[in-house]
Amino acid sequence: MRDYNKVSKFLEIPREVISNVPKITITGFDEILIENFKGIIEYEDFFARISTAIGNININGFNLKLNQMTDDDLLVSGKIENIDFEEKNLK
Repeated sequence: MRDYNKVSKFLEIPREVISNVPKITITGFDEILIENFKGIIEYEDFFARISTAIGNININGFNLKLNQMTDDDLLVSGKIENIDFEEKNLK
């Protein structure tokens, strides 16, 4: 991680651009944008589990919808109640 930080600062580029680290942007209680995601592990209208290079992101809520999905970015909308993270063991 430290090498990414040095390169990022030197080139004045955000860390998430040169690494696999996800960037999460939450707008209010009804929208979450996940950049640099790997895949969708599980999806229901009340729960979504999203895979990233450093672990999983779990989103709990109501009327969840997967919107604007690209190869790297995913927008989840609906009534978001809870977000938690499962860090990947990097041994």
